[in-house]
Amino acid sequence: MPYKFTQVDVFGSSALDGNPLAVVHGADALSEAQMQAFARWTNLSETTFLLEPTEAGADYRVRIFTPAGELPFAGHPTLGSCHAWLEEGGLPRSATEVVQQCGIGVVRIRRDGSRNAFAAPPSRSEPVPGALLDQVLAALGASRDQLRASQWLDNGPKWLGLLLDSSATVLALKPDHAALKGLAKVGVVGPHAAGAECQFEVRAFAAQLGVNEDPVTGSLNASLAQWLIGSGIAPESYVAAQGACMQRAGRVHIAREAGTVWVGGRSVSCVRGELRL
Repeated sequence: MPYKFTQVDVFGSSALDGNPLAVVHGADALSEAQMQAFARWTNLSETTFLLEPTEAGADYRVRIFTPAGELPFAGHPTLGSCHAWLEEGGLPRSATEVVQQCGIGVVRIRRDGSRNAFAAPPSRSEPVPGALLDQVLAALGASRDQLRASQWLDNGPKWLGLLLDSSATVLALKPDHAALKGLAKVGVVGPHAAGAECQFEVRAFAAQLGVNEDPVTGSLNASLAQWLIGSGIAPESYVAAQGACMQRAGRVHIAREAGTVWVGGRSVSCVRGELRL
């Protein structure tokens, strides 16, 4: 049986600068095993499958798979799936928003041309035990002197968030992915100098999901924004850069409005075709 297929570049400043996402349309007939097998075969950080919604008010349902397993929520798959669904003729109930159903429930996506934005779901946070923190810093090749703050962040995917002293420190990290795989999924962020194009530099290490480094990560940026803005470390709106160490130019646009953090970025379809499984 053929399925429509789209490969979307998400969060890039232009095509091929962001994080690729494989999207399979009308995938209701596929089994979970088939979905996982295809996600493993694409070897992208995430592959999504668009399905008929089962919750009232949702425009579509999505299942999100990494090469190693399913996620209840992820950011670049949310924006990329929405873009592909609209491009294939999806008709949302609202002229200004799309409502996506996924593993954590419903997620609102605000339509704004090529740079849509999702409303970040609630993120739970808790302190990081000191012994684990020391192990993670050692695996990253960073020192305690370079660490400014840490926090567990959980909005579906659970990240160990680290605020480092500068963007230069973030970009210079040489992680031991084998060591990190046994510890945590780790997201690091550091400020750029005043006057720079972007306010923060972000990197995401997810060896536990079969992805040593993710080019641009919406779920992590969402949790980081809620943490940093809520702590007074970041302004109410800013732009984060991610992917430089992977020859990408990811740009994540953050804005907190009336208590909701919106995470936005560009989506561009690069490949369209037919999938047969």
